[in-house]
Amino acid sequence: MAGERAASRSRTPADQGQRRASLAQARSRETKHALLQAATALWRTKGFPDTTVADICRAAGVSKALFYFYFPRKEDALLEAGFLSTRDARHKWRELVAEPYDLPDVIFKVLATLEQTMRRNPPELLIHTTLEGYRAEQRALAEHPSDEHHATRFLFLGLLEHAQADGRIPADLDVLHLARVVQTLLETGTRHWASGEYGERGFAEVVGHDITAFIAGYSQLRKRDTGD
Repeated sequence: MAGERAASRSRTPADQGQRRASLAQARSRETKHALLQAATALWRTKGFPDTTVADICRAAGVSKALFYFYFPRKEDALLEAGFLSTRDARHKWRELVAEPYDLPDVIFKVLATLEQTMRRNPPELLIHTTLEGYRAEQRALAEHPSDEHHATRFLFLGLLEHAQADGRIPADLDVLHLARVVQTLLETGTRHWASGEYGERGFAEVVGHDITAFIAGYSQLRKRDTGD
């Protein structure tokens, strides 16, 4: 006990300030997480259009001012929740490329992981999320998006960069452009799947074939254009 009291007395104001800042950051993350959990639960039951910011704040037990501290609009909370819903899929590709891998196989498995997550949400919520993602991309393009935006916006960008570094796609391929088109296929496929247009076929099956075919074709065209 004496040692602990001595250690406490030895802390400098800077140390104490850093500890308070760390605690504040942790509380901030918890509050933001609680807001997103409350919002997602309401969107799943009440629907996105009919859920108000006031509804979310009541469910989370916070003020509207605090909501707007984290999210300028309800749509921004939807985008954040959408990004968090891809967390397992992003972890999946990192896990798979830690060992020898086949790129198409990784893509199919990442999409299968994403499909499992999407099945927990009503179709209308999936459609709203992809449409809002498209609108956010248009706004970002007008503002010259950052590398951080690209990394969070395009699910397959990190995987494609890794595959290029491993020599699985041509070294001179524009990976950002590739990831942007792949994201379009992914989001269009999500809306079609959510609308029931794929019938008995799974999301990963259909969208996986679309994405792998595009990457293979784009790579072949690039090789032909460069004479390799």
